[in-house]
Amino acid sequence: MGYCPKCESNKEDEVEFCTSCGTNLKNQTSVSPPAKGKCLPIVKAIIAGIMVLAIGGAAYSLICKPSNTQEVFRSNSQRTGVFLSTGVPKLSGVQWSFKTGGWVLSSPTVADGVVYFGSIDGNLYAVDAQTGRQKWSFKTGGHVESSPAVADGVVYVGSEDGRLYAVDAQTGQQKWSFKTGATVGSSPAVADGVVYFGSWDRNLYAVDAQTGQQKWSFNTGGRLGASPAVADGVVYVDSIDGDLYAVNAQTGQQKWIFQTGTVGSSPAVADGVVYFGLDDGRLFAVDAQTGQSRWSFQTGGPVCSSPAVADGMVYFGSYDEYLYAVDAQTGQQNWRFKTTSQVGSSPAVASGLVYFGSGDGRLYAVDAQIGQEKWSYKTDRPVTSSPAVTDGAVYFGSWDGNLYALY
Repeated sequence: MGYCPKCESNKEDEVEFCTSCGTNLKNQTSVSPPAKGKCLPIVKAIIAGIMVLAIGGAAYSLICKPSNTQEVFRSNSQRTGVFLSTGVPKLSGVQWSFKTGGWVLSSPTVADGVVYFGSIDGNLYAVDAQTGRQKWSFKTGGHVESSPAVADGVVYVGSEDGRLYAVDAQTGQQKWSFKTGATVGSSPAVADGVVYFGSWDRNLYAVDAQTGQQKWSFNTGGRLGASPAVADGVVYVDSIDGDLYAVNAQTGQQKWIFQTGTVGSSPAVADGVVYFGLDDGRLFAVDAQTGQSRWSFQTGGPVCSSPAVADGMVYFGSYDEYLYAVDAQTGQQNWRFKTTSQVGSSPAVASGLVYFGSGDGRLYAVDAQIGQEKWSYKTDRPVTSSPAVTDGAVYFGSWDGNLYALY
């Protein structure tokens, strides 16, 4: 019988990697590939046959247009995955690549000409978006798989050391940190001066963005590796206990709970609907007000990819190696695109293209209407980082330790 000290789970056999949380049981300081066919709780959102940060999304609409689409993971606090910027319709090449000391599972956030992202080497990096030159790095006490949020000149990011950090975006100097009881792999959302994020200690936290003082916490029945989505005064987050929660953003009081019995991706909120994937291969659409199911769509593998919602379509990946496009209202499949490995990377949509990574090491650009490949770029290792798209460039991380800028 084996035992994982990180997620406190027992294993029937002595194994090198924990099949529940991905921890390297032979070497506690490194992160490991997951067991195939299972979403991992640490960062249940972008996993291309492996584990990554999870993070949800919500659709862009004229009613709910994000004020700054580049400052948080998945483009906005609703986690739409829609970038209102020029994409890369035809790949010219690599503008630059930036080498870190570990896998880049964190998804980049671009703000004011700077790319912010984390690495397994424990650092939060700030890199010039045009040149790829490092502006600064900030060292935490553990792996940084959380994807940064940037608001009012401050970068917010979680770490395996159990803290949420607030770092000056210009200087890289720490402003404050907030200590939780376990790993913070959840990517923070910032809304109305409050930072929302989850921790492995089973709590969803709301802290003051300026001071780091706790406003409230909400306890779930399991670890929170997923990234919360915030829309219309409600925080939506799912837990490893298999439930999706809707919590009042001001009070921390539960509004409703949707029980699934399994885990999957981070949620996305669009036009009054919450979309999220499950470990059993389903994508769910749930009414944001009532918590009632509207429809579900079955794939052939776990859905750990956080959905993007754009122009009436929901785009998401599955461990069955496909990227799917389904109708947001009906759940009917419009098309699917085959890769050669698990798709856990959360897609980004910009200028009529869907960008996403795969366990086969490629970043793909696919036509959003018909699902036809426009181009792909091969890295040396799996791509589970979710792309960020801005000003004619696509930024993403790879397990080869690099952050890439393609144009």
